[in-house]
Amino acid sequence: MDLDPEDLFKDDEDDPENEFQGREYTKELVVYLVDASPQMFSPISTLDDNKGENHFGIAVNCISQSLKSQIISRSYDEVAICFFNTSKKKNLQDLNGVFVFNVAEREDLDRPTARLIKEFDSIEETFAKEIGSQYGIISGSRENSLYNAIWVAQALLRKGSAKTTDKRMLLFTNNDDPFGDIRGATKADMIRTTLQRAKDAQDLGISIELLPLCRPEEEFNVSLFYADLIGLDDEDLDQFIPSAGEKLEDMKDELRKRMFKKRKVRRITFLISNGISIELNTYALVRPTLPGQITWLDSVTNVPLKTERSFICADTGALLEEPSKRVQSYKGENVKFSTEELTEIKRVSTGQLRLLGFKPLSCLKDYYNLRPSTFVFPSDESNDSVSVLRYNQEILGSSCIFIALHRSMLRLRRFALAFYGSSSHPQLVALVAQDEITSSCGQVEPPGMHMIYLPYSDDIRHVEELHVDVGSVAPRATDDKVKKADALMKRVDLKDFSVCQFANPALQRHYAVLQALALDEDEMPEVKDETLPDEQGMSRQGVVNALEEFKISVYGENYDQEEADALSSKTSSEAAKKRKAIAECAVKECANYDWAELADNGKLKDLTVVELKYYLAAHSLTLTGKKDVLISRILTHLGK
Repeated sequence: MDLDPEDLFKDDEDDPENEFQGREYTKELVVYLVDASPQMFSPISTLDDNKGENHFGIAVNCISQSLKSQIISRSYDEVAICFFNTSKKKNLQDLNGVFVFNVAEREDLDRPTARLIKEFDSIEETFAKEIGSQYGIISGSRENSLYNAIWVAQALLRKGSAKTTDKRMLLFTNNDDPFGDIRGATKADMIRTTLQRAKDAQDLGISIELLPLCRPEEEFNVSLFYADLIGLDDEDLDQFIPSAGEKLEDMKDELRKRMFKKRKVRRITFLISNGISIELNTYALVRPTLPGQITWLDSVTNVPLKTERSFICADTGALLEEPSKRVQSYKGENVKFSTEELTEIKRVSTGQLRLLGFKPLSCLKDYYNLRPSTFVFPSDESNDSVSVLRYNQEILGSSCIFIALHRSMLRLRRFALAFYGSSSHPQLVALVAQDEITSSCGQVEPPGMHMIYLPYSDDIRHVEELHVDVGSVAPRATDDKVKKADALMKRVDLKDFSVCQFANPALQRHYAVLQALALDEDEMPEVKDETLPDEQGMSRQGVVNALEEFKISVYGENYDQEEADALSSKTSSEAAKKRKAIAECAVKECANYDWAELADNGKLKDLTVVELKYYLAAHSLTLTGKKDVLISRILTHLGK
């Protein structure tokens, strides 16, 4: 059986998505607590544009958008939706005024699914009939629906370690004083018990976040009660409402994007010398955002399909077992390889980081950064990874060795050169030490090392010089042109620009289509392409004037755009005719050779590159590459 080079060196670990795929380090458990009192259903505004809009609908919309985002960004997170101040009760604790929407009959939370979102989107239409709304904290009654809601949420969040899970309660309400109708000792006692219940939850590692809802003309007074509930200091009160408003808007307009709570990729072994090795954790500073992998499903059962490869005899059509030997044609002979030999061939790199030496930092060029670097830091998580034996002397702790190496590299201004990579992509890397950076607010940058992936010589493209005729003068911009260009750049300069301001429109459309399919929506959600030019901003008079002045300085006042377009079209037409003539000539020359016979006899290597390109051009194949590449391309096209 012939060898396929791509299949030979293809490993599961070579998948670009697997490069950043580690275990789910931090799972988020969220309970949404929604106030369902009659006050939440009151219209927000009397204007016709906002007629019928209420705070309950806003809360439902925010939660729905958050669930849709979670399916894409953190599908392993779990959620529960809990209403309080309700007429009916539905919870395992059998507490009044609390209705758990999705997990009332069990203690486990739900992962966000399309079914859950579809059911929750229709909650407004059926809420009054199936659940009902009432004031759960009223004068003359000892019922405390807010206390009950926190108790139910705490019970739902009791599973999971605080080290591996992030537990949160998100509270939606428009009532800044839930105990305002109660007086005397009863009010003080209810406030005390509610705050104690909240403190008990926080002591268990559960954070409580308030998302206040208020009318435009009214202010939500956090200091009346909720400041004590969520633990706000006096200094934070002024900034709380604006920041909570921004969080609410983010939930309503949240982008469909992948979110990574932890950036730890994997642990690697750093081989230093003479049997000394330490364990390092690697952290991804920047991750590529890609659509999810395609999963093929059975058309009837929707069960994911597994790919299997079978070998069939070319003569009899019988099903064969996988051959123990594979062959590769080399110089007219078939070279056989066993499965074990192929495994050894693939093992170019062990996946460990091996120190080769040190070089001055001046040897590291800016253009060596072909891809985002990886941050490395010592790992002392397990005993077997931090103890090495050298000459009967035990050295304890990866951190000790790492710190000594880190300090020496900073002091001597050198970087470490090492060998690292997967089986199919081994490469040299540079370890550059980064010192700790602190400010009055605390740590800005941690100490550690950046692992920069160095290019091979083939990856570097040298700048090609444009050789002009002898005696001719290279064109240069005049001072006036430079001045006009500078003025134009200042006009269109983006203030405080950051790539994080723009969402990838292709990914947004991809996830919008998936959302429409999963939720059986008639229309695809509208996707705003933020990368399109700002036509309104470009049409400002200052920008138009600066652009016109630059155009005149470069092309002159009598420049005719239509005439230039016509000349360009004529030039491209002439180039197309020239390419067509070359292709026709290649077809004629190609007919003079018996390519199949040349391939069978191994005589393609005797032809010149020009002759080989006759075949490639005649069959519209790529012409670039060295002679061996051209021959391989011809053999592939001939099916040899």
